[in-house]
Amino acid sequence: MSAAHEQNIDENRPTKAFGMRDKLGYMFGDFGNDFFFLLVSSFLMVYYTDIFHLNAAHVGILFLIARVWDAFADVAWGRFIDSRKAGKHGKFKPWILRMSFPLVFSGILMFIHIPGMGNTFYLVYAFVTYLLWGTLYSTVNIPYGSMASVITSDVMERTTLSTYRTMGAMLASLIITVGGPFIIFVDNQAVAGRFTLAAILFGILSIACYIGCYSLSTERITQVKNPEVKADIKKTLKSFLKNKPLLSMLLASLLFMMCTMLLGAVNVYLFKDYFSSATKALSLSGFMQVATVFIAIPISKPLVHRFGKKEVATVGMLLASIVYLILFLLPDISVMQYIGIAAIGMFGYSFFNLVVWAFVTDVIDYHEYLMDMREDGTVYSVYSFSRKIGQAIAGGIGGFALTLVGYQSEAAVQSEEALVGIHSLATIVPSIIYFIIFLVMLSLYPLTKQRTKKLADDLAERREKKNMM
Repeated sequence: MSAAHEQNIDENRPTKAFGMRDKLGYMFGDFGNDFFFLLVSSFLMVYYTDIFHLNAAHVGILFLIARVWDAFADVAWGRFIDSRKAGKHGKFKPWILRMSFPLVFSGILMFIHIPGMGNTFYLVYAFVTYLLWGTLYSTVNIPYGSMASVITSDVMERTTLSTYRTMGAMLASLIITVGGPFIIFVDNQAVAGRFTLAAILFGILSIACYIGCYSLSTERITQVKNPEVKADIKKTLKSFLKNKPLLSMLLASLLFMMCTMLLGAVNVYLFKDYFSSATKALSLSGFMQVATVFIAIPISKPLVHRFGKKEVATVGMLLASIVYLILFLLPDISVMQYIGIAAIGMFGYSFFNLVVWAFVTDVIDYHEYLMDMREDGTVYSVYSFSRKIGQAIAGGIGGFALTLVGYQSEAAVQSEEALVGIHSLATIVPSIIYFIIFLVMLSLYPLTKQRTKKLADDLAERREKKNMM
């Protein structure tokens, strides 16, 4: 019997039917992830510049190096996960529980400030703790992201999982971006001890969410392999070059994550320095971002059902691009007007954010279609690789751009040139990036509604034939 025939997808073993437990469990996973991910993406740069007093360009170099390292760590960990056999509780979720505790501990270490040390010490300390946290984040996030493809094979159920994952992220965002500024800032100034307090509080909540993810979710799709048959990494990589959905989604996701990270970092300076409202305006902006997603959630599923994931996400990207262009052209509006207009853009890109994880499961299925074997961890890790590269670019660009526009970390008031530059970074740059994503989705990503359904039907037929052998 050939290697292809040795593969078997057992979707009929006696397990609980897919339902609300799985949705909530998967939601808790990203809820736990994003307590620290959002804390880092939103506030770590200002912590390094305003508490450690590091040069923004040096912080950019740190972010660039660490995120590139993490990108390769993602792929290495994905291959490691794919080489493991599924246990009693599944193949992926046990790793979430095992690695969550060291991950959270490393996250708290990032926000510990030792007074009286020199710039070299703070730079080295930042590099070591940030690199450690990023590496450990891969050990939890890769199995978590891969798990969606083995919870269910149903296209609409996977869209629902993607929606619930985004809901988890938005709940964490509600707590961090809305409540975080009130914890971290006092009289429009960042306070070292407040960052540590926030890290400890969010760390405790993160652990609770990871436990919920492990307890409530169920892996149903298992792959039975001949132990003598091993995946060929060269063959896998060659198949990636033929996987047009994967390549186009890698590009779109890299750009989207780059823009998300850049906005998360720059918005702190925009509201703190440009609008002089670090606490209230930043908190309100975070609330509006979450609110727009929850407005989009009930209408995303019927829209996807009628038009398709690709189609809905593409239009949303175009809307976001137009809105941020308008914000760039209106530099003298009030902070409330800015937030109100930006909310429309947030509503637009929320649709991409709601369905992006369903795109990933479709790409994993397409890889199975090409290779006749499942490599969920490897494919997801390559996808995560692109997001980490996006984070690396955003971190590097953000730090260098702040320095280029003249931001001074120790200055009480920034120069007019720096303020104009910060406004441009927060408006015209995301407008351009969102428009490029729109073009990628429109022209390059091939899995329309019809093609996605046909892919699912073809794989179901293939698996049924194998189960009969």
